[in-house]
Amino acid sequence: MGGPQSALPVATWAVENDLKRVVTLVTDYGPGHDIEKGFVDQFSKEGGEIVESVRVPLQNPDFAPFLQRVRDSKPDAVFVFVPSGVGSLFMKQFVERGLADAGIKLIATGDVTDDDLLNGIGEAAKGVITGHFYSANHDSPENKAFVEQVRKDNDNMRPNFMAVGGYDAMHLAYAALEKTGGDTDGTELIEAMKGMEWTSPRGPIMIDPQTRDIVQDIYIREVKEVDGELYNVEFTKYEKIRDPNAAQ
Repeated sequence: MGGPQSALPVATWAVENDLKRVVTLVTDYGPGHDIEKGFVDQFSKEGGEIVESVRVPLQNPDFAPFLQRVRDSKPDAVFVFVPSGVGSLFMKQFVERGLADAGIKLIATGDVTDDDLLNGIGEAAKGVITGHFYSANHDSPENKAFVEQVRKDNDNMRPNFMAVGGYDAMHLAYAALEKTGGDTDGTELIEAMKGMEWTSPRGPIMIDPQTRDIVQDIYIREVKEVDGELYNVEFTKYEKIRDPNAAQ
């Protein structure tokens, strides 16, 4: 779902905004390692300094001792990836351990501030900067229609990045079947999908004909209150980002 893709623009944005000494803190499993590498490679290339790289256990994480290590390092920011659903615990402990008061910025991929869970996280989420491919607050006619329909069909629940991923996968399958005239042969469908472009609720996307991976805009967002609810409010974007791990 584009983890390392999301990490690259966060690294670029951090350096551009004078966050040049960063500690990385990721969950210790495959996706965490990939996202850490994506951020570290790009951040170092941009001239940033990785002060320390911290990995947290996947099972029963208690972030307090790790956050103390981060605080003692006195970085400009901590870059974080934890699985969707664990972000609430992390952000509460981030505030409780005094990192926000110490002036350490929290930057992350969008999994940490999942739209589905954001209101439940509460005040601790405000001001967190993330990079991701989708926000329920994305300002486009396609997204407004998508959010409205999802809310209507799901007891007023807002869609998150996994919802838009499923929606776009269905769109791609339908478009490919249309192109093949209904032929469901796997090879034919994959060929039909190569190079497809459309405007998703997330924004413009394309299936790279060489790698067959998604090419998409990544938005830098800040958690803000909008009409009494917390949202990831986009304020800048990096266009046509490719997954650094996709085979060329």
